[in-house]
Amino acid sequence: MDSENWKHSLLYLIFLLAILHLTQNHFSHKLFLDNETVRIKKNLDLPLRFLQDPPVSTWQVADMHYDSGTIVTRCRDVLASEFEFCSDLNTTQFLKRIIRAENPDFVAFTGDNIFGSSSPDAAESLFRAFGPAMESGLPWAAVLGNHDQESTMSREELMSLISLMDYSVSQINPLDDDLTNSSKGGMMTKIDGFGNYNLRVYGAPGSMVANSTVLNLFFLDSGDRAVYQGIRTYGWIRESQLNWLRRVSQKFQGQKQDPLHPTDAISTTKPPALAFFHIPIPEIPQLFYNEIIGQFQEAVACSRVNSGVFQTFVSMGDVKAVFIGHDHTNDFCGNLDGIWFCYGGGFGYHGYGKAEWPRRARIILAEQNGKKSWMNVQRIMTWKRLDDEKMSKIDEQILWQSR
Repeated sequence: MDSENWKHSLLYLIFLLAILHLTQNHFSHKLFLDNETVRIKKNLDLPLRFLQDPPVSTWQVADMHYDSGTIVTRCRDVLASEFEFCSDLNTTQFLKRIIRAENPDFVAFTGDNIFGSSSPDAAESLFRAFGPAMESGLPWAAVLGNHDQESTMSREELMSLISLMDYSVSQINPLDDDLTNSSKGGMMTKIDGFGNYNLRVYGAPGSMVANSTVLNLFFLDSGDRAVYQGIRTYGWIRESQLNWLRRVSQKFQGQKQDPLHPTDAISTTKPPALAFFHIPIPEIPQLFYNEIIGQFQEAVACSRVNSGVFQTFVSMGDVKAVFIGHDHTNDFCGNLDGIWFCYGGGFGYHGYGKAEWPRRARIILAEQNGKKSWMNVQRIMTWKRLDDEKMSKIDEQILWQSR
């Protein structure tokens, strides 16, 4: 072998050894594609569950309307004295303040997460919008609103990306077993939209319900815009989604508790459930004439189509409260036939709001019954936090309490 070939062989061997070293040290954390580093998603220890002592708190973020995440993204509907220095960064700071103030167990983003029509890059906007949640290491989930897809990504692409982000427990659509319709011979059924899924919260470790669902979180895609009978209107939850919802709910009727526990008890009722989606249903305007907690400040921008969402929730019997967004200056909770419907109130500074009316977030608290070996959920409460100097806590109320 001549000296030139020997040198080439030695360099090639060194190159291979270097690649092997890099692979052994970094492959478990990173992938290399087209000379760019792509991180593998950071996952949580699932499933979601209660612990022995503290309750489970969920934080609803409605209508962030995030743009580029820079100081050039101007705020809307703030005082003139606040305008010059107000941007998307105020929304980010509010997210971080809430995490510090409430230390929630879970974060639910209920749509219009980004303001697609003014966002030049949907992916970049999503990463910046959800950045504080990912940095906190908290489990979080999202649904889409009517503005998210107005940038550079379709609704399916948006939900795909969201499901792959750090600590996200969002899903593009239900798992295969949830889409199987036994009434049609076990055939798979198609479901409308992107972002319909169920998250189950399990009981405390070591309790009778450690392996059982004690709280269900339903997420639904309420669409964006559509044409109905020749008239443009907002989207709505379709029959295929409601069929899926009914099937999932029915699975929890009479679920068994932990089979390893000596009592081996069987629940006779479904665990309570909470539902999250963006566009309000047509029954919400009725609450203008009912007693509410919070403020009803703008007309309800719902769809012209009544697809039977409310009737479905009533017939299911397990949905105790529904959390919506879309109408930024509504932040009330009102009760219809035993189900509370609650607005989150506008969160983001790039979306419309109301000057001298602070941006806000809704907190939901579920307490487990500690008197019976940490069994089922005993009470569900809610309140709001304002983005003011004191992070004011207002409108605390009980949504549901077991008998």
